[in-house]
Amino acid sequence: MAVKPVEELWRLAQGDPEALKHLTMTGDERQLPSVYRVSALAAASVGASALAAAECFRHRTGQMQQVDLDTRRATIAFRSERYLRIDADKAPELRDPLMGFYETRDGRWIQLHTNFKHHRDGVIKLLGCTNDHAGVTQAIRSWSGATLDEALANAGLCAALIRTPEQWALMPQAQAVAETPLLEIVKLDDAPPEPIGQGDPPRPLSNVRVLDLSRIIAGPVAGRTLAQHGADVLLINGPHLPNIPPLVIDNGRGKRSATLDLREENGRDSLRALLKDADVLLQGYRPGALAARGFGPEEAARLRPGIVYVSISAYGHKGPWSQRRGFDSLVQSASGIAWTEAQAAGQTQPRHLPCQALDHATGYLAAFGAMIALQRRATEGGSWHVRVALARTGHWLQSMGLVEDGQQVRDPQLDDVRDMLQTIDSPFGSLTCTQPPEQMSLTPPFWRSPPMPIGADQPVWR
Repeated sequence: MAVKPVEELWRLAQGDPEALKHLTMTGDERQLPSVYRVSALAAASVGASALAAAECFRHRTGQMQQVDLDTRRATIAFRSERYLRIDADKAPELRDPLMGFYETRDGRWIQLHTNFKHHRDGVIKLLGCTNDHAGVTQAIRSWSGATLDEALANAGLCAALIRTPEQWALMPQAQAVAETPLLEIVKLDDAPPEPIGQGDPPRPLSNVRVLDLSRIIAGPVAGRTLAQHGADVLLINGPHLPNIPPLVIDNGRGKRSATLDLREENGRDSLRALLKDADVLLQGYRPGALAARGFGPEEAARLRPGIVYVSISAYGHKGPWSQRRGFDSLVQSASGIAWTEAQAAGQTQPRHLPCQALDHATGYLAAFGAMIALQRRATEGGSWHVRVALARTGHWLQSMGLVEDGQQVRDPQLDDVRDMLQTIDSPFGSLTCTQPPEQMSLTPPFWRSPPMPIGADQPVWR
């Protein structure tokens, strides 16, 4: 009998097998138009995260609760940014017009990711073309695909050559990804056991302090998930770093937001002070980037014994692409997912998944790992390092097999999911947004505050 994906995750994290009896999952996996088992990925990652929250509550109170998850609700949560509306207006724009697929001289396809202005400007400079779609299209037709892919990567820009799954499997980076666990939870150093937050908890993560040093989707989804279970999440952005406003709103629910410039000593001093009273540090920088500022996992464990340090990367921390800039859609393109979807659709141009599935799944996996690590800290002590990567999540999705005629499933529009949305007031206006997907009998998840503009709060704990 095949092991269900959620059971696979639970065993990987060495969770108590008895806890699985308290998780009920229902619903059809065919929720989105895709030949990949996106809904199974959603249900597994959300379900494991929700069960880990229930286990945190049991650790703190002795009370076990029932967790119920409908696959449809989990899948819609994986598209939260797509259903966001501000003052009931049209959907906010999430993508730069130049972002997309382009055909190269040798008949291959390459994807550009230009959502940040400096990435877009860098592409235009490297191609030496006009700053518009027609100019970029013409310029790329003069390059061979592999040469352009390498040139863009060497320039620190964001792109991916479209590969088949078989071509990707032969790449050294694919082999490094395949050899890495889907979820790594490793002990960094010894430290005395600590409870999961102080005091009598009304919620699983009450009084748990989380430093969220992440942007865009995967890391912010992890922080948002911890916030919906009661954690005090303080988002720290660099004042000079770009963001995508609708994602700041969608993924900022339940968080406070401050800025610190880690290029300056006073910014690093402030972060050290925050870290000493934190339980979790969540970061989505490329491997080694925070260590260069003095905030790598080992340094964090010395500054704050007992820290749970969570690292999210695009291509993983090992292999020749570990330093390559990457986003969900680029990983889909590089690893064969976009090629497979196009083949199933009978089209030449590559085709992405119908949601940012690798981002959202990796975010829930990061939150899941953080909560498992908090439980280990409570029982055996220690500082812990949790590692996840978009490419490894993609590898897991590809291993689940394909859904026959999966692209024939209807794509759910806003009016189809009204029962899974909520309206909240915020500094940005009245927001229509998704609800937490899971149902928990004793501690229903919710966000206690709306998203805040970047830098609206001071970099201090409550």
